[in-house]
Amino acid sequence: MGFIEVDLFSDDVDSCAHPVAESFRDLLEEVAESYNCKLQSFDVDHGIVMFSFDCDELTAEILKLLQSDDST
Repeated sequence: MGFIEVDLFSDDVDSCAHPVAESFRDLLEEVAESYNCKLQSFDVDHGIVMFSFDCDELTAEILKLLQSDDST
């Protein structure tokens, strides 16, 4: 299982309980459900989001999306 770490939010989003972080977690759980897997971990620290799934296929798809987004 690999972790994904993304600098996604402003520094004031510093908790999993922040409404923005909660919304993102809900989205990740919906995506996981569509892949018949689960969100294994989720943490937020000064806008940086770290998460993992119990599905290598989904993790690989997200990494591809993030890499293609970096190159544009």
